[in-house]
Amino acid sequence: MSRVLVVEDESAIAELISINLRHAGYEVTIAATADQAQHAIDSVLPDLVILDWMLPGQSGLALAKRWRGESRTKELPVIMLTARAEEGDKVAGLDAGADDYLTKPFSTHELMARIRAVLRRKAPEALDSAVELGVLRLDPSTRRVARGEQEVKIGPTEFRLLHFLMTHPERVHSRAQLLDRVWGDHVFIEERTVDVHVKRLREALAPVACSTMIETVRGAGYRLTQQMAAAAA
Repeated sequence: MSRVLVVEDESAIAELISINLRHAGYEVTIAATADQAQHAIDSVLPDLVILDWMLPGQSGLALAKRWRGESRTKELPVIMLTARAEEGDKVAGLDAGADDYLTKPFSTHELMARIRAVLRRKAPEALDSAVELGVLRLDPSTRRVARGEQEVKIGPTEFRLLHFLMTHPERVHSRAQLLDRVWGDHVFIEERTVDVHVKRLREALAPVACSTMIETVRGAGYRLTQQMAAAAA
């Protein structure tokens, strides 16, 4: 599922956005200040940021410029959501690096549509549409995994791991790559932790005879292969 960072100092607005995002299947973090936002970015790089302009400590405009100027965050999708509605403000926001600009008061339906549009352009694999590979189906919006009518009981970390593997099938991913893409590039855990969660994922898939979909490539990492799924069908 996609991670969204909401940077908004008005708690009622932040909560409204958060509720709608979580209902749509997104994982949400809220930051009320520029410092909190930067700390969240430093901890785990999200898939998208919803950014207010007027924030305590530092403006959202300054944050957007900073993120665009750093290699780690230069491709980070940003939607500015602000009460500043003048044409010059919109130009300044977009020139600072925002991918889209929406003014308050706003429609939550329009905001959600713009989020989907930005993610389609920036990271198609991050969209929360259902994914099917072989006999398995994963639906991020309902957080369900199933083979036909048989539902798979799966933990949140294993769900994210399977989602990534299903959207990048037939490729070998090293432990370091999986840590970056599933856990976040600034989460400090050992690479062997990946092995533990791969084992748990295989155990979760075993009751529906899909554990052999996950292949260990010695010395390289792991791969999810559709051919193995077909053989197990």
